[in-house]
Amino acid sequence: MTIQMFEKPLGMRDDFPFIAKKKTELRSKGTSIMEKAGYDLLQTPTLEYYETIGKISAIADNALFKLLDSQGETLVLRPDMTSPIARVAASKLLKEKMPVRLAYYSNVFRAQKREGGRPAEFEQMGVELIGDDSLYADAEVIILASSILKELQVESVRVVIGHTQLLQLILKDFGLSEEQIDLVREALVSKNSVGFEQLALTLPIKEESLESFNRLITTSELEEWKQWIDPLNTEQNSLYEEMLKLHTIMERNGLTDSVTFDLSFISHMTYYTGLVFEFYGAGSGFPLGNGGRYDGLMKQFDLQVGATGFGLRVDRLLEAMAPNREKESQTLVLFTEETEQEAHGLAQKLRSEGQRTTLQYAPAVQALDEFTALFSDVRRLDGGKNG
Repeated sequence: MTIQMFEKPLGMRDDFPFIAKKKTELRSKGTSIMEKAGYDLLQTPTLEYYETIGKISAIADNALFKLLDSQGETLVLRPDMTSPIARVAASKLLKEKMPVRLAYYSNVFRAQKREGGRPAEFEQMGVELIGDDSLYADAEVIILASSILKELQVESVRVVIGHTQLLQLILKDFGLSEEQIDLVREALVSKNSVGFEQLALTLPIKEESLESFNRLITTSELEEWKQWIDPLNTEQNSLYEEMLKLHTIMERNGLTDSVTFDLSFISHMTYYTGLVFEFYGAGSGFPLGNGGRYDGLMKQFDLQVGATGFGLRVDRLLEAMAPNREKESQTLVLFTEETEQEAHGLAQKLRSEGQRTTLQYAPAVQALDEFTALFSDVRRLDGGKNG
């Protein structure tokens, strides 16, 4: 295949000025909210060792960008931010204080198939709260992400909440093995209700329990979860009580109408071990972000601590954000060789007053009328009439 001069690698994108500007605004608003909530911004390397971050990441091995360094070690472009931040926290920060609240705005990389049509590089914004295993930490990150979406004026925000551990316990009650539970998890991740019911017929589920099992994929209210809770199972009851507390916290923070409790919801990110959630909004057909509790990931760094967090996809946020209908004021100062010094002085004055100002040497512009029409104010020092 011949690569054309204008082609980009598969899945890579150019950000044109309008999008780059929107991303800058989004980053400023998002990071400001995270910092005000007590989170410190952190930046990790673009490259990580495959033996550490590559292997523990929940991203499939064939989606990793791999390369060799001069010592022959296999490196990967970071496929997510949770794993690198867990590494940093485990190696340094947790020795200084606990819990730690870390925020990020970074690029991540995931290789795509030629027919995939998905970005191979995109930006994520989010937080990790490490060292707190309480329900209140989970509630904090959900509320924080909701605050960011509100600040970005995303409409019709919806939060879907599930619980990986509780679902696992309930599936065991249906008599399923670990291998069979993994098959059920795959069916739930794909959100294919027909495939789920077909799979159920191949599993060793008692006939009288089959209807109850199939109802798992249709839950949308927390009260419905009670039908699968074994009153004699202390662990199940404890986790369910926590979800009821979470519902109360969401209610107190005005999020009741936007929250759906779905027992069948499960993340494709395999390191989530407890509560999991996803965010949706009008304008994007894909989740805007996701998160959850990943205590199991920290164990891989020999730490017995709780950890939770979220990540928001910047490209999808741009789709969902309410458009800014106000046209930005821009001043153009046109000058000639004779008025160059005067023009620079005027531009400096306007910029110090907070006005966006462009300096342009007039004789270099081919279509002057078309060019000046792009600006809301034109100051002409080229002998023409000011607009």
